[in-house]
Amino acid sequence: MSGKRDQHNLEAYRADIEAAERRVAGEIDPGGRGPVVAICVFVLLGSFLLPHTGSVRGWDVLFPGERTDEALVTLPSQVFMWLALVFGVGFSILALVTRRWTVAWVALAGSAVAAATGLLAVWSRQTAIAGDPGPGIGLILAWITLIVLAFHWAHVVWSRTALQLAAEAERRRSTAQLQSRNLLDDLSRPEDPPPGE
Repeated sequence: MSGKRDQHNLEAYRADIEAAERRVAGEIDPGGRGPVVAICVFVLLGSFLLPHTGSVRGWDVLFPGERTDEALVTLPSQVFMWLALVFGVGFSILALVTRRWTVAWVALAGSAVAAATGLLAVWSRQTAIAGDPGPGIGLILAWITLIVLAFHWAHVVWSRTALQLAAEAERRRSTAQLQSRNLLDDLSRPEDPPPGE
C-alpha cells in the first residue's frame, strides 16, 4: 500500500515541478537589464524628435511628404525608422510589461534586423548625391540605440534559456532520487504471502 502512496506522491511531485518548469520557461527576468532597456526605449523615442537628415526629423521619415521628398529620404531610412518604432519601442515595452519570453525573442530579432537596416540607412545617407546633408544626429542615435537594445535583449533571452536548463536538470535529479528511493523501498519490503496460505 505504501508503494502506491509513494508512487502517487512521486507523480504529484513530478507534476508540480513540470508546472513550475513550464511557468519559468515562458517568462523572462530582465533583472538589471530591465532599466537599461527602458532607458534605451526612451532614448530611441527621443531620437525620433531629432534631425534624421537635414531638417527632416525621424517622425517625418515615418510619414513621407514634401519635406522628405526634398531631402531625398531613401527607402532604407523609412524601413529603418518603422522597424525602430515597431520592434525597438513597441515590442521592447511589451516584453518589459508582460515578461513573456516569446515577446522578448521578437524584440531581440526585430531589434537586430533594425540595427542591420540602420547600417544600410546611414550608409545610404552618406553616399547620396552632392548637396545632401548626410545622416543626422537622430539617425545615428537611433542606430546605436538599436544595437544596444539588441545586445541587451540577447542577454535576457540567453539567461532565460540557462535558467530553464537549470530547472530541467534539477527536475531530472529530483525525479531520479525519488525513483531510486522507491526502488530501494520496494526491494527492502518483504513480499506478502499469497492469499489463502
